[in-house]
Amino acid sequence: MSDGPVAGFSSTVSKRPEALFGAGGGNWAPPARMVRAEGCRVWDASGREYLDFIMALGAVALGYGHPEVAHAAIDAIRAGVVGPLAPVLEEELAGDLRRLMPWLEQVRFLKSGAEACAAAVRLARVATGRDLVLGCGYHGWLDWCEGSAGVPAATRALFAELPFNDLDGTRRLLDIAGDAIACVITEPIVVREPSAEWLELLRTETERRGALLIVDEIKTACRIAVGGGTERYGIRPDLVVLGKAIANGFPLAVVGGRREVMAGVTRTWISSTLATELVSLAAARATLAVVEREAVPARLGIVGGRLLDGFRRLQARYPRLLTGVGGVPEMCFLQFADEAVSRAVARGAADRGLLFKRSAYNFVSLAHTEGQIDRALALLEEAVAAARP
Repeated sequence: MSDGPVAGFSSTVSKRPEALFGAGGGNWAPPARMVRAEGCRVWDASGREYLDFIMALGAVALGYGHPEVAHAAIDAIRAGVVGPLAPVLEEELAGDLRRLMPWLEQVRFLKSGAEACAAAVRLARVATGRDLVLGCGYHGWLDWCEGSAGVPAATRALFAELPFNDLDGTRRLLDIAGDAIACVITEPIVVREPSAEWLELLRTETERRGALLIVDEIKTACRIAVGGGTERYGIRPDLVVLGKAIANGFPLAVVGGRREVMAGVTRTWISSTLATELVSLAAARATLAVVEREAVPARLGIVGGRLLDGFRRLQARYPRLLTGVGGVPEMCFLQFADEAVSRAVARGAADRGLLFKRSAYNFVSLAHTEGQIDRALALLEEAVAAARP
């Protein structure tokens, strides 16, 4: 699809048609731009309706346009959106987070997960006086963790990837890093769940070396548990990063953790003009209230379990096309034999009114019903069967 006035077609790379539906493969016209979303349904620019499992790349756990969140946001808009002083809402939301996640002794608010991860790493460098970072998972696009064009070689040299759930490989990299390491930052789930032994290795070895352990809960907070993997797996972090579903799609991220580590904010510079705009803070407070009252992670586990079981049945029926299933009930995906198969299935699903991510992850929400899960699985099977050579 040729570019229009937006460079690269869309400002969110994962929403480009070639990312969602694959490049090439004829003159197929993708559902390229949307005009509305409600619950777990999306309408494209032509007015066609889709059942959605991409769910804004996991940023929406309650469903699009959840009324309580929307009303809180509208009230915040009426209150002026942003002002010259620290808002009451900032302290109130920080209190909510500390009550629900006691390991967040202090927090700072930012606007994106990439920003918050970068802030956590900077705080770790302040606390330790060291530069080297070991990471596991995806932590955003900023220079400290990226190796793409435009990132200085000297910056790249300060970051290395840890192998997820690999005890021997992790030990080797930690031994190589030695006392130069400032922190380990990891997502709690990378395709599969972590082992208790691997998590304990990270905690023990970072403590032994005087380094920090950062848990990146951007995808997992308010989804696999209110407190994400930190809560679910009993991790003992120094810092945690939250985002995405924490405000049900409004732009808000959080870095927080031990008080003595967070005190580093006075020795460095972490700030953003709109970090404390009222709308996202109000949306997050409303989101957390719903998540807690409705036991949302448990409900996502039930409806997501139905989807994951369906994925496994599909993989068993079509093993030549579907090579595996990844993730957990709340965030899962199919693994395909090759790019051509994944492209054919994603396009076939869209033709049938289903938006389905062909890589990690598909996300369920509070708005998805068991009937919609069953319908999605039936449509997906039609798409897989049609992709058979």
